Amino acid sequence: MKTAEFDYELSPELIAQTPIEPRDAARLMVVERSAASISQRRFHDLPEILRPGDLLVHNESRVIPARLFGRKPTGGRVEILLLRQRADDTWETLVGGKRVREGLRLSLLDGPEGRPTGAEAEVIEAGERGMRVLAFDRPVLPLAEQVGVTPLPPYIHTPLADAGRYQTVYARAPGSAAAPTAGLHFTPELIHRLREMDVRSVFVTLHIGLDTFRPVSEERVEDHHMHTEHCSLTPEAARQINQARLEGRRIIAVGTTSVRVLETAALAAVSGELCAQACPWQAVSAFEGATDLFIYPGYEYRVVDAMITNFHLPRSTLLMLVAAFAGKELLDQAYAEALRERYRFYSFGDAMLIF
Repeated sequence: MKTAEFDYELSPELIAQTPIEPRDAARLMVVERSAASISQRRFHDLPEILRPGDLLVHNESRVIPARLFGRKPTGGRVEILLLRQRADDTWETLVGGKRVREGLRLSLLDGPEGRPTGAEAEVIEAGERGMRVLAFDRPVLPLAEQVGVTPLPPYIHTPLADAGRYQTVYARAPGSAAAPTAGLHFTPELIHRLREMDVRSVFVTLHIGLDTFRPVSEERVEDHHMHTEHCSLTPEAARQINQARLEGRRIIAVGTTSVRVLETAALAAVSGELCAQACPWQAVSAFEGATDLFIYPGYEYRVVDAMITNFHLPRSTLLMLVAAFAGKELLDQAYAEALRERYRFYSFGDAMLIF
């Protein structure tokens, strides 16, 4: 399959630069696969669209102030983006700066032009395209909370007045370099309205890292390699998901990250000793660890019945994941309509519900 099949032209003015207020005022495109139909709603209309008994699966990962600043012994400045914790105080990072080689020690600063904090990091592994593994001399998350900056995607150029608007209202587990953006549309009031009509919620975690920032560069989709991201699905969350599946209730993933957690946990259930093949009482197994699951057309979904997602970048793994669920032809129609109707795209943009 050619990566070019997932390309499309987008006018820059359709890239949302600021979040809409209130959160649930975003437009919602409703895509029904069985009828190949597309309709237009608002996100706050969800209680009118979902069914009692539906189970929403949210990613509760919290964006950390992952953008740090450092200085080389020569005085040259570098910028560090924390991506994934490997072990203890060792992190996979993106480092912007020249000649950042293995063995180099970086002094961490309290801002872009700031003073030394006393903390240091050593480059212990150098990869391609700015990838560096850094060993910090102290726990870096507390330091990031003091001197770090919340990173925004490179296509957002307007400063964010309130960093909290790049967090979901239920964000709890720190570890992401980017927000699970489909969840940004939920408000406490909307969640309460859904609960009143017996639409339930369960929470999983996937800490978003490198692949969010990079399009697929390979000519063939199948040649792309996903970087691993840490995810977890607790035994209690697995129990609720399995109960919903057993009772015939829909499992609705909020965002592509929730999709990947669910499908990773479904594969874990299939490979488990108690269930050599998929079975109705164990759609998913509790899971914690790294996932590099790459979903693209041809993938057979095992647990997700519907998904809520934003409009994604061309040639991205996220667009490919959604195409695998909606069908490439129907998704192309939905994106063409979104362009005609001037939907807002990407992280602060509008949403779609596919079922």
